[in-house]
Amino acid sequence: MENQFFVDSEHLSSEALEKKHRLENDPSFRKNHMEYMPGMEIIESDVCARVMAQMNSYDYSVYTADDVKAALEHNTCPIDDFKALLSPAAEPFLEQMAERARLETSKHFGNTVYLFTPLYIANYCENYCVYCGFNCYNNIKRMKLSMEQIEKEMKVIADSGMEEILILTGESRGHSNVEYIGEACKLARKYFRMVGLEIYPVNTDEYRYLHECGADYVTVFQETYDADKYEKLHLLGHKRVWPYRFDAQERALLGGMRGVAFSALLGLSDFRKDALASALHVYYLQRKYPHAEMSLSCPRLRPIINNDKINPLDVHEKQLCQVLCAYRIFLPFVGITVSSRESAEFRNGIVKIAATKVSAGVSTGIGDHESKYTGKETDDVQGDEQFEIDDNRSLDKMYKDIADEGLQPVLNDYLYV
Repeated sequence: MENQFFVDSEHLSSEALEKKHRLENDPSFRKNHMEYMPGMEIIESDVCARVMAQMNSYDYSVYTADDVKAALEHNTCPIDDFKALLSPAAEPFLEQMAERARLETSKHFGNTVYLFTPLYIANYCENYCVYCGFNCYNNIKRMKLSMEQIEKEMKVIADSGMEEILILTGESRGHSNVEYIGEACKLARKYFRMVGLEIYPVNTDEYRYLHECGADYVTVFQETYDADKYEKLHLLGHKRVWPYRFDAQERALLGGMRGVAFSALLGLSDFRKDALASALHVYYLQRKYPHAEMSLSCPRLRPIINNDKINPLDVHEKQLCQVLCAYRIFLPFVGITVSSRESAEFRNGIVKIAATKVSAGVSTGIGDHESKYTGKETDDVQGDEQFEIDDNRSLDKMYKDIADEGLQPVLNDYLYV
């Protein structure tokens, strides 16, 4: 059956039409999204089945104010209490949830807030995800940084005082293979004390190689845990394979990574169910790998070109705050990162309640840190950004604002021995 979300050919250039024809003849095009492609590692794990059983049976309409009150009175938060805190019945209790979350955050993290910045080193992509600015059909300026350019970008960032970096690429093995990413990790080790990766999912042995190159942790966005909606939004490429993406964090841990991070892109599907599944993904893996550091992100879908095709579900700031407070109460030891997609005002508030990590000096473009950080004009070619950001504060400004709130900004507290 013709997929209603697929791109309209009459609006494509001749070059894009040729590419479309070539990609549609690719064996991965509209492949069963639950079927693994050649070369994808399959691991034996019960985590996915447990998460999906909970999510598919979650009826948040059955929870009442009494359920929410009881959940807030309990010393610990079992799964059913967490479900109550995510439900619409909990919305009138946001102030009480925020106070409980604040106490949990203070108990386990003190008054610290960690700072990092992302570095996009390539924006080539082989997937067709209808909501993403990098998708293979979008007519954007593509770029892949050379090692010399990567080091230049890293030096500019390190000179600002930043000690943790998150390296990102578009999802293209052809343009950004594992060896290329590994060399970027080796460079990052020269300038930063903490190195994270947000790349396409890979196999266990490849995660092991990247860890040996210097990567500490891996972030993977599942985007949505609703497999049916996922199929409609991811039409082409390796990213279309839902279960391979789901198991990425576990493969990273098996490959020796110290930490893993999880997220759904709230608004692609039912945000309450996606929030439940994201947290349970952490919950079950935390019990299986108790040594690992785990964290959650909570980005909302930004306005982008194909929203008219996606029909995204609006997630308001109060609902986002509810999700973050529920995360903190349910998973008191887990780090929570809030994206620069959110406003400075929101991020200033949420770090006093539930969040433990924020980005600063953010650019989602390719090769533009020198111009953005120093104001210096450069002749370097730059690649287009993936999405819009709202909070564009520099490291110095973010550091000062956090300190002014009575919190302790931390650049890094990890010691290698």
